[in-house]
Amino acid sequence: MKVLVIGGGTGGLALAHGLVRAGIDVAVFERDTLRTDGLHGYRVGIDPDGSRALHALLPTELYDTFVATKARDPKYFNMLTEDLKEVLSMEIPASTDPVESEKSISRMTLRQVLLTGLEDVVEFGKEFTRFEQHGSQVTAYFADGTEATGDVLVAADGSGSRVRRQYLPQAKTEETGIVAIAGKLPITAESAQLVPPKVFEGISMINAPRGLFCILHVMEFQWDRDGQVKSGIGGNTEELIRRWPGLQFDNTRDYINWGLSAARDKLPADIMELRGEELIRVALELTPGWHPNLRRLFELTDPGTCFPVNIWTSVPLEPWESSNVTLLGDAIHTMTPGRGVGANTALRDAVNLCRALIDVRDGCQELVQAVHAYEVKMIDYGFDAVIKSRAQMTSDDPVHKPVIGRMALAGLRTAMRTVNHLPPVKRRMRDSMLAYRGADRDELTLEINPSPVER
Repeated sequence: MKVLVIGGGTGGLALAHGLVRAGIDVAVFERDTLRTDGLHGYRVGIDPDGSRALHALLPTELYDTFVATKARDPKYFNMLTEDLKEVLSMEIPASTDPVESEKSISRMTLRQVLLTGLEDVVEFGKEFTRFEQHGSQVTAYFADGTEATGDVLVAADGSGSRVRRQYLPQAKTEETGIVAIAGKLPITAESAQLVPPKVFEGISMINAPRGLFCILHVMEFQWDRDGQVKSGIGGNTEELIRRWPGLQFDNTRDYINWGLSAARDKLPADIMELRGEELIRVALELTPGWHPNLRRLFELTDPGTCFPVNIWTSVPLEPWESSNVTLLGDAIHTMTPGRGVGANTALRDAVNLCRALIDVRDGCQELVQAVHAYEVKMIDYGFDAVIKSRAQMTSDDPVHKPVIGRMALAGLRTAMRTVNHLPPVKRRMRDSMLAYRGADRDELTLEINPSPVER
């Protein structure tokens, strides 16, 4: 069996690792020409589901490297006003479990980790154009005139998936009416002083009038701006980082990441064409009454890191007839970042699809039967996540309305300030937030044994 994976994102690369370990022939075709191209966003939260999936799919030392290269854990979850006044702040208990924990990850670093060990599997500069199914085989064609034939083709090519457009033309995506501007700036003596200590050590959200929303993440790693391991780390973590070849490609250094979002009607009509300094100017024009320190963060942002994001979401889809073409991640269930589960759902897909293909390898199921079983499960949890994520991020939310929006914001702030001054209530709220309710644990484990022939 040979598996063709279109797209070298989080889900596609994680799947490739599992298949390589299972002795299944796999090739990944990535349209970007460089390892550092094509990343949108700077931070991704890997929740316990995502961690379990990576733990199941990656070689042990590479999973340990993934843990060693995460950013330091946030100590606080904060809700703030636009003038940096605290509405709610909850301390996040420290977790030492390398799997059952939430992790702040640089998207760039995560890609470098997942590329490690797949040097002979991933081909860059391969722009997919179409596929053809002929009998039990499928052939992928690329813009450079080359082609590849295998037994199964996996679409892991993101929300604009060309595979999906050909294979499932009835599958639709639609705009949510929300656009975000993202940017980052290095941590310096000046920038570190622009936010309160709890903000510097936490994850912070700003809900502001007119439906404006801003999120701030401070990302600190275990290496300095020259790529050298910081002093005082020691132990296995230091050794893993020193030995990790991905650091030589990685341009991630300590930074502050911000994302400012608003309903489309609050933004310039050409917002999606703007870049760099133009986007910083838009952020400043949106926030004239915000605290000077927040506006200074925008001013200090590296223009080269700024880009706009039009937030799209998939429209839930009825099951389709399964074949030797299938999909995972954003290629089939694009979701808003409202719940922060997009990457984690893609990793869940990767585990379930890997398990299905191992069953085919072992003769337990026919290929189409195994793909169907995977798709039935994936459609259920994937589109459930799509619906719940859209509810968190849509221009239909009352907060974007002129009068009712102000009332909703005032009500939210009053309720959260009340919780902030009632320690027992705040502890219960924190514990409820941290009580993870994700996939069944057994679903995200994987027995990767040699094939019967190898045994």
